[in-house]
Amino acid sequence: MKKIGILFGQENTFPQAFVDRVNQKAVDGITAEFVRIEEVEQAVATDYAVIIDRISQDVPFYRAYLKNAALTGTAVINNPFWWSADEKFFNNALAVQLGVPVPKTLLLPSKARPDDTSENSFRNLAMFDWHKAFEKIGFPAFMKPHAGGGWKSVYKVDNPDEAWRAYDETGQLVMLYQEAVDFTDYFRCYCLGGKDVLIMPYEPRNAPHQRYQTEMKTQGEEGEKLLATIKDYVLRLCQGLGYDFNTVEFAVRDGIPIAIDFGNPAPDADINSVGPENFEWVVEHAANLAIERAQAQQPGRDNLTWGTFVQKSAGQTAIASSDGAVEVGTPVHETNDLGANPPAPAKKAAAPKKSAAPTPVAPEGETPKPAAKAKVTKAAPAADAPAKPKKPAAKK
Repeated sequence: MKKIGILFGQENTFPQAFVDRVNQKAVDGITAEFVRIEEVEQAVATDYAVIIDRISQDVPFYRAYLKNAALTGTAVINNPFWWSADEKFFNNALAVQLGVPVPKTLLLPSKARPDDTSENSFRNLAMFDWHKAFEKIGFPAFMKPHAGGGWKSVYKVDNPDEAWRAYDETGQLVMLYQEAVDFTDYFRCYCLGGKDVLIMPYEPRNAPHQRYQTEMKTQGEEGEKLLATIKDYVLRLCQGLGYDFNTVEFAVRDGIPIAIDFGNPAPDADINSVGPENFEWVVEHAANLAIERAQAQQPGRDNLTWGTFVQKSAGQTAIASSDGAVEVGTPVHETNDLGANPPAPAKKAAAPKKSAAPTPVAPEGETPKPAAKAKVTKAAPAADAPAKPKKPAAKK
């Protein structure tokens, strides 16, 4: 018997519906249940052929558990290694290479220096040119964490003073500075298994429980072409990134769908927000996906989904073997944690004196900003907005 488990946190409607749907299908040799974790030992396999992950993005313990499970043969949805490595800025860059339009975006150094760093840690970093950034991105713009989610620390800015004010509040966060997209239509799309797509009209400016209560504005032949393009873009992104269970959002400007958010390790699937019809679709397709993966799962093998980006990179990279002689370095003697004394080093002839190393020079200070500052407000979940910046304090 192969078990399918679902690992979840605060959500209530999807996990139970998913388990019930898998079991109702009564596929021979397949059963589903809530994951139960008692003891996690390195390199020891779990009892699950497949685990649907809905919570490890918030719980590091679960993430470590899932990586260990994947290593020993469990098919984890989504791949815990990949989503732990990707982030919004990289995803946007990959989207450009995949031929999917995304907003113009810049990466901002953190306003505050990371812990355990000094000015010398930033000697490779030039002073950020805010005025050049404003010219490139324009206003309004959004500032948001380069690896965040859930509309946390997202700002909408309408002028330089608001951008600087917002940036001042970001601390050690690495932020994106991104153009705002004035859209006529907006869509949120489920994609499961890299092949099944559900396109849902969506209004991000509404209250959370009303965001799916909207209709597509573009109609007729133009609307049909738009939906076909969106489906194509969804498949390109999810197959490129390797997400099994994902949502992709598009803001449509001048008839062109622009991808706003498309890397979600546990996309919303609550009946109270997505609505009964969309909920039914995602429950049915998630159950089918999990059963399919359980049937294909091979114990002790890698059963994860890897995107085309990773597959191509792995296929092109190889470490060349060398027939050259291997040299052994001089032993290094260190005092261990138990207090053992290292043997006295052999006396050596005095080495020639070296000239003193030059004293490191800290980078120049920041360019002063205009005195006036406008009040900044945190943005409500809106279109595909980026966040708000200010000038990097420690760019050294």
